[in-house]
Amino acid sequence: MARIHKIDPETAPEEVKKAIEEHVAKGYRVTNEKLTLLHSVPCFQAIEVGSYAVDEELASIVGKRAADIYEYAISAANDCIVCTTYFKKLLTSEGIDINNFAFTKDEELLVEFARALANDPRHVPAELKDRMQARYSDREFVVITSMGIMMLANNYFNDIMEVEPEKM
Repeated sequence: MARIHKIDPETAPEEVKKAIEEHVAKGYRVTNEKLTLLHSVPCFQAIEVGSYAVDEELASIVGKRAADIYEYAISAANDCIVCTTYFKKLLTSEGIDINNFAFTKDEELLVEFARALANDPRHVPAELKDRMQARYSDREFVVITSMGIMMLANNYFNDIMEVEPEKM
């Protein structure tokens, strides 16, 4: 059971209704996590809207598939059931069986970096950072790392608030 109740879109304040309307207009779903975050529109904007903007930039660098795999890998390594469930469903809808899939070399590097971030963000091995910098420009490395941090924020929020995962 969730730590706090979700916002009811029907009875929510106008500011929340507007945030939901804008989010849906962009083609996004309103999930349990989002309905929990919407207790504070600035928090929703920082964590959700911000992560969507960074995700779009990441996808422009590594491709949508690699971005989704990277975000799934962070969530799986971080044991966040909400985000892992979400990304597993997303990858399945893209025709990817995450348990039986051949990654590209770039995807393997991203997954390795994702796992290192999730396991101990303060001690990502220098050798791994060197390989990331050899493959990606400074700007691209900043985007990849920032998306990783956004995923960790999502994961921690879901775990702390005990947000219920979406149905598969």
